[in-house]
Amino acid sequence: MIQPQTSPDFEPPQAWEVVDEYAPLPPEDEELAHGLHQRLIREVNLEAAERQGSEDARQAVEAAVRRLVADSVNGLYGERRELIIRRVVDDAVGLGPLEPLMRDLTVSEIMVAAPDEIYFERDGIIYLSSLRFRDAAHIMLTVDRMITPVGRRVDESSPYVDARLPDGSRVNVIIPPLVPRCPTVTIRKFRPDKYSMEDLIANGTLGEPVAEFLRACVQLRLNTVISGGTGTGKTTLLNALSAYIPARERIITVEDPIELRLQQRHVISCEARPPSMEGKLEVTQRDLVRNALRMRPDRIIVGEVRGPEAFDMMQAMNTGHEGSLTTVHANSPRDALARIENMILMSGFDVTVRGIREQMASAFHLIMQLTRFSDGTRRIVSISEVVGMEGDLVTMQDLFRHEIESIEADGRIKGRLDSTGIMPTFAERFAKAGVIVESIAPAGGRWG
Repeated sequence: MIQPQTSPDFEPPQAWEVVDEYAPLPPEDEELAHGLHQRLIREVNLEAAERQGSEDARQAVEAAVRRLVADSVNGLYGERRELIIRRVVDDAVGLGPLEPLMRDLTVSEIMVAAPDEIYFERDGIIYLSSLRFRDAAHIMLTVDRMITPVGRRVDESSPYVDARLPDGSRVNVIIPPLVPRCPTVTIRKFRPDKYSMEDLIANGTLGEPVAEFLRACVQLRLNTVISGGTGTGKTTLLNALSAYIPARERIITVEDPIELRLQQRHVISCEARPPSMEGKLEVTQRDLVRNALRMRPDRIIVGEVRGPEAFDMMQAMNTGHEGSLTTVHANSPRDALARIENMILMSGFDVTVRGIREQMASAFHLIMQLTRFSDGTRRIVSISEVVGMEGDLVTMQDLFRHEIESIEADGRIKGRLDSTGIMPTFAERFAKAGVIVESIAPAGGRWG
């Protein structure tokens, strides 16, 4: 993996800068809002209101709060009054202090480390918000609002939980004693819009010639693995790549949880199911991959391989389901292969290491590596072709490699993803299909 080399004068962005755009209520107003919320709970059937649907529930609760304020609070006017009413409604039918961050479309991740430590990520940089919870109990109240509607719980017998919110956002909660201070909450927000390849080009993730090369790879059904660390944009790139799949093909996706938003019409989305509170009824990604093979797929897309489903996915790629896509957490293309190998070995399959590597060498065509740089940008840093086997080793060659050109005074990293000049072994497939990709074809010539 290519990492930026910093100069002595370079200072990285300040990750913990406090952002005041989400100003919290003053302590006296916070106390007033808390009192109104407690009274609202006693006097209004919030469960009945929420059964009306999220927007209708919010309107009904807001009307009830306004009546409470008019009846019991004197001298509360203007913007101060509206902020207190909004806080009470957010606590009653929303996510409390987190609601402004949930509404902000530029925020991609929300992290609660303590009542007075609410962080968020924007454009790849983490900031400390000025928003606050009252205490740990206030955090737990918000956690219950998140996970109870989706049938999950978190307590001493089950001290951590993963869940998907109604809007598609992913939430992870872990509580004491597994974390010593207070409940910790992490929300990966769901984007309502779809990232296109044009968006990724504009963001600097890749250039137009590389995008054209990837379009040809997807349409010519090359099996592709997208590798990268947490938050590097693997799912975003997978979504963008999927737009190149012809509309006539039947696509089966397997995820845990569902994040992909493919643009084709004929898509069947399958989601793994965790075990019930009694430890039963679990449906794993491997179960879904094996079932997907019976659903007449043209392509199978596994959102992220994490375990034994890696073996079944490779089997599918080797038995007529070429053009499939998946992602894996790894720091380099070589690490990606090693991780998949370890997943299969740890699952107890009766297969040798060499057998696994032979399967990988024949199943995978491309491995794309993503990295998030210190300036927050996410970029493809290499595109490697899986060539075959040499002895007991899976051999690869880099077709594209990212090179850093400079680091600007503001910390921005300038670089390019350029062709290495190496001709891929699948160049003949491109030539037979009449595809000429100038970004990688040798010296402006044709392959074959």
